[in-house]
Formats: sequence, structure tokens, C-alpha cells
Amino acid sequence: MKEASRVQAIIEILGEVLKDSLPADVIVDKYFKERRYIGSKDRRQIADNVWKVIRNRMSYTEALGGAVTPRLLAAMCFADADLDLLFNGEEYAPAPLTKEEKTALRQAAAIDPLSDEAVYECPRWLLDKFENKKLLEALNMTAPVDVRANLTSREKARDRLKKEGIFFSPTPFSPIGLRSEDRVNLNNCMTYQDGEIEVMDEASQLIALLCRVKPHHKVIDYCAGAGGKALAIGALMNNDGVVWAHDISQERLSRIKKRAERLDILNIKTIKDVTDTDYTRFIIDAPCSGSGVWRRSPDGKFRLTPERLADICRTQAEILDFGAAHTKAGGRLIYITCSVFCEENERQIEAFLAKHPEFKPLDHRWLWKDTLEMEFYPFDSDKWLKFSPLATKTDGFFFCALQKACE
Repeated sequence: MKEASRVQAIIEILGEVLKDSLPADVIVDKYFKERRYIGSKDRRQIADNVWKVIRNRMSYTEALGGAVTPRLLAAMCFADADLDLLFNGEEYAPAPLTKEEKTALRQAAAIDPLSDEAVYECPRWLLDKFENKKLLEALNMTAPVDVRANLTSREKARDRLKKEGIFFSPTPFSPIGLRSEDRVNLNNCMTYQDGEIEVMDEASQLIALLCRVKPHHKVIDYCAGAGGKALAIGALMNNDGVVWAHDISQERLSRIKKRAERLDILNIKTIKDVTDTDYTRFIIDAPCSGSGVWRRSPDGKFRLTPERLADICRTQAEILDFGAAHTKAGGRLIYITCSVFCEENERQIEAFLAKHPEFKPLDHRWLWKDTLEMEFYPFDSDKWLKFSPLATKTDGFFFCALQKACE
């Protein structure tokens, strides 16, 4: 595939991304599925440059004076190249740049971003939520590839990956995790296809471990989505016991079956209506802003609105109340988000505890040290855990385990 043709593909993908209606990874995947003739090397180069544009969208927009089009953004991405060769008008290549486009690009090249929005690549209303701007900078960096060993030791999984010419290092906290700082394509990896590894950020791995699920427990992953944490917990239980998985979207929930087959996880059962009130572990992986995973989905910040965030917070509070009523006396209600915003995290817990005095947070310092047999504690509070690229070199997650009083 010629470089100019790759630029045209980038322009076409950006045309959909800029609508801010669907996640960019969904758009990219759909584009490639509809064009299977595009080779893996070309796909990677196209995708890398799409993500480069998304990560620099605010600074590119400011430099262009707001005159943003997919063509201009793609040209900004290749500013150091010969744009006349890339925009040459040949078959499968972009049409030549117009006089107006060239003028806009020349002016953009002379402008250094001045606004905080451009410097930190974040819309103003979200920027104001970050006291620590270094966290915002970290959330705009590319994330490493983390995987967990599944029904095997990470040493065996690492050795098998090495034999395939794929090199991972142990994660610093999770005893089941491996990390590659380089981008790795696992689609043709036999270790992955045979279910010995599963892609999972280290923070998610740690959360699955910290749920402290035992085979005799009655467990539900209430907002299971496609089942990432349910499958990890099922593996940690070595296929003993049962993990119930529920999600409001039956389409998302249906994906668990295929994933479970590849991973050879046999103890996951899906449930449509949750009526029992005696769950030993009621795990809420709550719907949230997704601000903690902007390293992987930087476009998420452009699809979030104040109204949407307010709706999410209301939903979270409702789900917590529901979970409280369905957790058995002496059981644990576990609240998780992939957000770094306090209104979705500690403020939710504080408001919940004011309404539900029968619950108390566990001593999370003890939970961490007892579960992981690790003295180092990278968090500021004993009441909850706040993972982040700064504190733990992971995605941003919030975890709080609440114990319900015995009757």
C-alpha cells in the first residue's frame, strides 16, 4: 500500500472519529474489517497515525485556528513530509491540497499552542477537574500492553511467549501479570489463541485479586460488560465455584461465552434478573466516565459532556443502593470504576455510607498487604485504592471494598 493511500485511509477514519459518536477503536476496527485486503503493516501505520491525531487534537485544532477537517488534521500529522507527494490526487490517494489548505497549514506551522486546553490536550470543563496536571499528561501517553496469565503461571506464559519471539516482563505488583512497553499484536500469537494469556491492565488484575473470592462464595459481577473481571475471578478460583455475570446489555454479556471458551473458564454463568439478596461478594464494575483509561481511549474525553457525567453519577448511586440490598449480612459490596474523578469515586462512597451505616470500608492497607504479601503501599488512603499512571503505572481505577455488618 502506497503511503499516499494510507493517508487517504487516515482521512476517511478521522471523518468518522470527528463526529464523536462512537469510540475510535470501534471505528478503526470496523474500517479494517470492511477492507480485509489491507495488510497488517499498513493497518498498524494507519492506526498509529489516527491515534497520533487524536492525542494531539486540541493542539492541532488551535494551531489551525479552529478550521479543522480530516484532511487538515492528517496533513498536520505528516507536517515533516512532502505533502505534495502525499496529497497527489492519484488513484486511492487524497486530492491535492487547495490554496486555502496550504495557507492554513503554513500559518499553523508558525503557531505554538498557548492555551492550557492545547497544552494538556483536554477540553476546558474537564481540564478544571485536574488539580494535578501531571496526571492529565500521563493519561495522554500511550499505555503499555499488559496481560494476565490464565490457568497457568506467569513464568510458563512468559517462557512460551519468548519462544514465539514476543518479550514481556513481570508486572511490578500483580503476581499474574506480564507487561510489554512495545506495541504487540497478539492476534497470531499461539499463547494467546490457546488461552494462556488474556489482555488485562495490571490494575484490573489487582482488583480481581483484591475481591478475595473463594469457591464457596456466592459471587456476582453485576456490571460485567464483556466479562473481563468475571473471567479473571473464575480463573483465580481455578474453575471451582460459580461466578454469576450480569449486565444491562445482553449483547455485551453474550461476548463472555466466546471469551470463556478460548480461556477454558467453565464456572461463569450469566443471569438476566438479579433477585437474590444473599451475595457474599456483590461486585459493581460501575458504568463511568472512562477517564482512567484515556491512555487507551483518548477520544473518550471528546465524547463526554457535563450532562452525561451527571447521568453517570446518578446511575452509579442507584446501582450502589441496589447492591446494598442484595449483599448478605457479613458479605462485601465492592465498588469499582475506571475513572479518576472524585464525584464518581470517593464522593460516591461517602454519600453511600451516609445512607447505609450498615456498611464500613475495609482497611485497604491490610487488604493490599495480606492479599499480595507486599509491604509497599502506593496509595494515600486506607479507605479505598486509587490506581493511576502516576501512583501505580497503570490505568486509572478506583476500588473500594465495603463490609456489611452481620445481623
